[in-house]
Amino acid sequence: MKKIFLAFAFLAVTMFAGCDDQKKEESKEKVSVLIYSEYIDPAMLEDFKAKTGYELQLELYEAQEEMIGKLQASGSNGYDVIIASDVVIQQMISLGLVAKVDSTKISNRVNVAEKFKRAAYDLTNDYAWPYLWGTTGILYRDSTINPDSVSYSMLFDAKNTKGNFSLLEESRSMISIALLAIGLDPNTTNQEEITKAVDYILQAKKNPHFVGFDGSVSGKDKVLSREDWAAIVFNGEAVAAIAEDSTLRYAIPQEGSFMWVDCMLLSAKAPNPDGAYKFMDYILDAKVGAQLAKYISYATPNSASLAVLDDEFVSNRVINPDKATMDRMVFLADPGEAARLYDEAWTIIKTR
Repeated sequence: MKKIFLAFAFLAVTMFAGCDDQKKEESKEKVSVLIYSEYIDPAMLEDFKAKTGYELQLELYEAQEEMIGKLQASGSNGYDVIIASDVVIQQMISLGLVAKVDSTKISNRVNVAEKFKRAAYDLTNDYAWPYLWGTTGILYRDSTINPDSVSYSMLFDAKNTKGNFSLLEESRSMISIALLAIGLDPNTTNQEEITKAVDYILQAKKNPHFVGFDGSVSGKDKVLSREDWAAIVFNGEAVAAIAEDSTLRYAIPQEGSFMWVDCMLLSAKAPNPDGAYKFMDYILDAKVGAQLAKYISYATPNSASLAVLDDEFVSNRVINPDKATMDRMVFLADPGEAARLYDEAWTIIKTR
């Protein structure tokens, strides 16, 4: 019996080892990317495979909190590249979800514009290389309201709302918008100021026209379908909506907003790091970067891509804000230990 058991044991180990080897081989044939939905030109999947031999496998998410939750729940060993917003990069580093990048394996890094190198979210470029950048503002259905005159009171003051509206389903972004709306620092770590922002959002929730929190894509879709009058969205969604309905408008409110950069990061347990580097290098190619920006309607951090893009795209102020608008915007900074205050604030907002 002992010999029979050992034989079966050996067979089982051999079979499991074979399965593991098969999984490893399969992982080498594909590059798995955790990415926002509707955030890559579908044609690029085939193009990437043709140029590198790797199949692109996309895992989609809608909000930063969902993305981090996925990584914490299942580990980061299921992904090679993670597309994440600048504001959560330091948190992901501290959680051990991402690994340092060997930039020498990304030859097209030379195409990245200087303002996106050694940025506040990664001063040494050890972890992140930019994918796209953009802004967050208000998409609304009223061509009589000049975007330059828009204030957050359009949503937060019941007497100024003209129809149903949604707020953004992202904790840090939404709280920082509320801070800007009441004239406070969107990067504050002060408990009292964060509480004031919470109260401001709770006030908006009492408005009978408030219909909930939405991701940028779903918020855009509801305004486009006339289900909602306004929504807080990313500018790329606004460009797409305005292309379908020219009566829509997008505004960076007078009180200001923030710029953001979505970056490519190497998963801490990437099963195919070589494929991950191929993907990063592919995205930073001048023509590919231009194709990505044009399809998604976000600004490119790739200076070489600007020479490829047409004048209509480069001059579009929704995509590429003018200096006056840029002067009203900031980058969100890592709140450090104060992240707990923002998390607690969001819990209060969502449960009351």
